[in-house]
This record gives sequence, structure tokens and C-alpha cells, in this order.
Amino acid sequence: MIHIFDGAMGTMLQAGGLEPGGCPELMNIENPEVVKNIHRAYIEAGSTIIETNTFGASSLKLDHYGLADRVAELNAAAVKIAKEAAAGRAKVAGSMGPTGRFVVPLGDLEFEAAYQCFAEQAKALAEAGADYLIIETCIDIQEMRAALLAAKDTAPNIPVICQLSYSEDGRTVTGTDPQSAAIILSAMGADIIGVNCSLGPEQLVPIVRTLAENCDVPISVQPNAGMPYLENGETVFPMGPEDFGRWGTKLLEAGATFLGGCCGTTPAHIAALASTLKDAREPERPKRPKRLWLASRSKAVCIDKELPTRLIGERINPTGRKKLAAEIREGSFLSVKKEALNQVKAGAHLLDVNMGVGGIDQAAAMKHAITEISQLTDAPLAIDTSDTQALEAGLRAYPGRALINSVSAEKDRIAEFLPLAKKYGAAILCLPITDDGVPKTAEARLETIKGIIKAAKNNGLDDGDFLLDALVMTISADANACHEVLRTLALYRQELGYPSTMGLSNISFGLPNRPLINSTFFTMCLAAGLDAPIMNPYDDSMQQARKASAALLGHDPNGLAFSKDEANLSVPKKAAVAKETVLATLPAIKQAVIEGEKDDVAPLVEKAIQEGHSANEITEQALTAAMTEIGEDFGAGRMFLPQVLLSAETMRAAFNKLKELIPASANAENGTVVIATVKGDVHDLGKNITGALLANSGFKLIDLGKDVDSTDIVKAAIENKADIVGLCALMTTTMVQIDKVIADLKEAGCNAKVMVGGAAVTQEYADSAGADAYAPDGVKAVELAKELVK
Repeated sequence: MIHIFDGAMGTMLQAGGLEPGGCPELMNIENPEVVKNIHRAYIEAGSTIIETNTFGASSLKLDHYGLADRVAELNAAAVKIAKEAAAGRAKVAGSMGPTGRFVVPLGDLEFEAAYQCFAEQAKALAEAGADYLIIETCIDIQEMRAALLAAKDTAPNIPVICQLSYSEDGRTVTGTDPQSAAIILSAMGADIIGVNCSLGPEQLVPIVRTLAENCDVPISVQPNAGMPYLENGETVFPMGPEDFGRWGTKLLEAGATFLGGCCGTTPAHIAALASTLKDAREPERPKRPKRLWLASRSKAVCIDKELPTRLIGERINPTGRKKLAAEIREGSFLSVKKEALNQVKAGAHLLDVNMGVGGIDQAAAMKHAITEISQLTDAPLAIDTSDTQALEAGLRAYPGRALINSVSAEKDRIAEFLPLAKKYGAAILCLPITDDGVPKTAEARLETIKGIIKAAKNNGLDDGDFLLDALVMTISADANACHEVLRTLALYRQELGYPSTMGLSNISFGLPNRPLINSTFFTMCLAAGLDAPIMNPYDDSMQQARKASAALLGHDPNGLAFSKDEANLSVPKKAAVAKETVLATLPAIKQAVIEGEKDDVAPLVEKAIQEGHSANEITEQALTAAMTEIGEDFGAGRMFLPQVLLSAETMRAAFNKLKELIPASANAENGTVVIATVKGDVHDLGKNITGALLANSGFKLIDLGKDVDSTDIVKAAIENKADIVGLCALMTTTMVQIDKVIADLKEAGCNAKVMVGGAAVTQEYADSAGADAYAPDGVKAVELAKELVK
């Protein structure tokens, strides 16, 4: 069935009398007829689902207007108005917009605070009678996860629609691609998955297609009427109703069955869309194979018998590693982070994370480790624990779809772990261990696994959620250990067809020349059906065995990849060893910044000072050089915002150490920047990102916040002797305030350079307003700021 959403609410409210900078949701109380008439106009145009005027009716957003204590009242009033307007002709979707802040570690908003904020609003909308809950315009998958969990916990019987916003590169601002989003959100129980805002219908067609190809739930789409621009001081949306409506067919063909409009669309746009789709038939989506997909914030990985072997790195595990265990016990995660980075560099596709150290709060340690690692690398994670609280802490903190390592047939593990897997959308590693111990034969292991899968399906899991462990015992204690593992792998493949895994090194315990036994065993297991070994990715013999086996088993057709690797390894060993020298200190500082190694950078700066390097050399040759490379990678899509923010924090740590050791370098700040979102505009996420990057790049930052009057900006610029004034506007209706601030700065005799940015701002507008620079993103803003102060 095809469903038609309504279009923009904000611009319609402004036409109905909403003052610039006013609270849209307060109209539900003070001007309910205006809101009701907007709903009626969309219903007359053909909308079958209308959204409540509650996009910003959460406590965190309402707090800006001093209305945080009126969440229930404003949401209830909005649902009442919408239902009265619908009068049975349309369903009502309770709108929940983003908080405007980033969840830790990208920002200062704790996950639990975000969850509570969304739970409060979801409860109010559900109790008032909303037919759907729609979480929309989110740019961070972790904030979306908090909102979805809150909605499911608070209103379990109401369908939830999850709509992220994507940039022109096909990813959210924080780096999530539509494939990963579809995998994560569908596994967590989103009833409808989609996209809204930021782009026009043409740009959203491929995003809709990718979403539809990676989940089985319905797809929704609400494009803008193109990107707005100013013409003679008026906001103009380039796409008219007729052009907008024509795209309905292409969006439908791409897989969307819930279609509507966002910014710039009107009842006329929705009428054109409804007319286009009036006699259209819902297309049949091809049946998707049930494969095991895992995902980080920005990357999806599939484990399947038809695909090449995926390596699960085993090195983040303190078992038998005294130094790592001691560091974790002391609260240091330096080695954990290094192992994460180095294992991915060595070829690991996933990372197993274990915090099993006695005498510590394992839940807190797991949360910390997952948070740190997920910001450093894009490899999906396996949460390895037998502690229920540690498992939930890790699952809650992880901005992706994790693998639980592991779920055995033991009663406690079945009862406690499977509900968590379902709630958080995790896959499970099934381990054939019962309350009576380890089954000795392959047949017994198969039956045990079948029992785990049956229990898992009773808890709502399905095909595509399982990775089967063949359970390796040591041959020094059991002569049949290898034989039974190979038989187990064969039975798994023959009887169940799910992908398989296991830790390899246990096979050789207590024997000499373990690398030889392990690599030989590895090749035998790959031939028997092993898909995702848990192993040390640094082990060269294992890596060579994997590459050779891929060629022999047909996963590397004609041995092409193997041949290329061998060609690369044909350099004489002496030459290769010569290259493995320790990096000089300045390049090491640069690399630490690029990789976000906050704990490493301060000692390296200290070492550089001891070696006689000046503050200027360290700044220019290491820190500035790092940010230049980061900017290039960010612009090319090789690095995403989480990594950029972590690198910026690392750079700040370097600056702080530099100032501590050479106090005179405190005067070497790049300059002072006063930054603000202009009057009438309450959006500040982009401004906050830019501010963080500037502050961590050696600038003194004066952040005035959002909705700031021109007088206050000019006053702050003069009092702080600002070198740069940064102005942000997200909406075309508030963008004109930039002109006013620039004019007021000139009139006051302020010589500060002006840099502007924000979703609505363009280079052309910046030029016409008299700005000195236009920054399309925070990374570019740092580069431009350095140029402006030279």
C-alpha cells in the first residue's frame, strides 16, 4: 500500500503568524486553529498521514524557550489538533526531531540523557493517541538508536518510523551510509526506515534504493523541494509542485511506499505527488537472502559461506596478558586502542572486545572500551563477555550492530542474553556448551546449536542473526579434537547453512612450533567450511594460509589477489626491514594526531622539545601538517566526523602540553574567534562542531551560542579583540541576519574578518553579504581561519 505524508510545517507556521525565533510548538496552545488549518490543507491535498507539530517538543529543545516543563502538554495538544483535523481521513504520526546536540563521545550529551528526553516525548505522544511515532532529521545514528530504544520501550505497540538525513556524499554528517543504517535500525526493530530533509528527490533516489536493498521493512522518503536560496531578500525553493510530483514514480520504483515532503514543500507539492501516485501500484521488492550482516557507525560487513573469509581480531582480550589486564585495571585504555588500530591495519574485518579483568567494574570498562574503539575504527565489534551487565553496557554504547560473543545453551545465558540481542538488534555467536559441559562429538554439538537457535527464534531472532562456533579443543589432551572440529564445521554447513567461526589457537596448546600447527589447522578448517576465524591478525603464517586458501577455494578467482600480494612481498627482506624504522618524533606526532591517539601525543611533544624542536616546528611540521591531511581525507570521504573530532582533541592535547613546557607558546594562539548562530535561528550543531575544531586547532574561542542578537555579537567581537567573527545560519529565513551583523560590525569600526557557514549559506550568498570567507564544513573552517589571520 502507498501512503502519502504531508509536507513542510515550519514555513507554513511562519505564514500563519509565527514570529522569527518563536517556538513553533507553542502554536499548539496559543494558535491551535492555524495548526489545524495546515493539517486540513495537507489532507485536502491527499495526505493519508499527517505529522504533529512536535518536531522540537522535547525537553532539550523546549528548554531554549523556557518551556522544558511543558513537554506533555504541548505534545498532547498537538496530537489532539491533528486528530481533530484528520477526522478519520488520515493517520497521525507523532513527530520527534533531534535534540540538536551530539551524543558522547562526539558531543556532551550522555546517551541516557538523550534516551530519557525521547522517552518522555514518546510517552506523551503515545498517550495522546498518535498512530505512529516518526523520529526524523537525525544526522547521528547513535542519537537515532537512543530515540528508537526509547520509543520501543515506552510505546511498544505503536509503529516507529526512523528517518535519517544524508548529505550529498550519501552519508550522514557523522558518517553513516544508508546500508549501515538499514542494517542497524531494522535489526533494532524499526517498523519503517527512511530519509528526509537536506536533499531534493533526485539525490534521494539512490539512498532510497540502498535502504530498500538492505532491509525488509517499508521505506519512507520526504525530500526537500530542492535546496533554498535567497532572491531579493526572499527565500526561494527551486522545485515547483509539478516537478516535485513527477519524482514520486522514481522514488516509488526505488522502493519507497511512504512518500511526502520536507522543507519548501506545500499542499500544492503534496497534491502533485498524490496525483502522480494515484493509480500507481506498489512495486515488489526482490526477496533478500538472509545473510549475517554486522555494522559499525560507518561500515557494514557480511559473513557468509559465499563470501571471502572475514577475520575477527582476538587481541583485545586480557586473558593471559598481564600487561593489558593491569592497564585495564588501572583505567588505562591505551593498549586497547592501539590493538584496535593495529589489528585493522593488519587485516582484521571485525574486532572482539573482552574486558574480563577480575576486581573491576566490567560494565563500566566495556562501555569505555566500546566508546573509544568505535570512534577510532570503522570495523564492526564483537562484545565478548559472560557478564550480563557488561554486555548491555557495551550494546547500549555501540553505534552499530554488534555480535554477542557468545550465547551458549546454558540456561542463564539463554535467559539473559537472548532478550538483549533482540532489544539491541545484535547478532549472536552460538557456542555449543550446555549446563553439563562441552559436547564431545560433532553430532552432539550440532544438536546443542539447534537448541540455541530454537530459543533464539522464540525470542524474535531469525536467520541472518547467527554465527556458529565449532568449539576447538586441544589435540594434546584429545587426539580426536581436530577431527571433531572438521566434522562439526561440515555438519553446520550441511544441516544449517549458517556461517561458522571459532578461536584457532587452542588446538596447539602445550605443543612445540604452534604457528605451524595453527596455520595447517586453519587451512583444513577453511576447506571444511570456516567463514570467520577468531585469530591474531599479526600472525604472518596464518595470513599467508588464508590468502592461499582463498585462491584454492575459489574466493579469490584465479588467485588474482594472491598474485598481487606476492608481487608486493617480492621486495628483498633486508630492504623491507630497513623501512621498519621507528618514526622520527615530528612525523610520529603527526601520525598520532591523524589516528586520534590522545594518550600518545603529549609524551611525543615532550620528546620533541627535549630533542631541540621549537614550538613553531612542532606546530607547523606536525600539528598543522596533520590537520591538512585530515582535511583532505575528510573532503574526499576517507575520514568521517567522529575521527575528525578525535583528531582535533588529540591536537588540543598536543597544544596544551606545548604550552605547559614552553609557556611563551601560549602567546602563539592562532587568534581569537567569536562564533554564534544568528538571531532567530536555534540550530547550533554545525556551529558547535566548527567551534570544537577551531578550539582544538589553537584558536581562542568565544562561543556566544544560538539565536544571538547582532548587538551582542558586535559587542563580544570588540571586547575580545576578535580576529574572526564566525556566523552560522541554517534557515534561509534567518540567513538575512548575517547581512545585518556584517553591516553592524563595519559601522562599529570592528576590523575582524567574517567567516560564514550553515546549511542555507552558499559561496554566492557569502560574497553578496560581504563576508571574508565561506566555510562549507568545520574542517574547511579551520583551514580558512588560519588563512584569515595570517
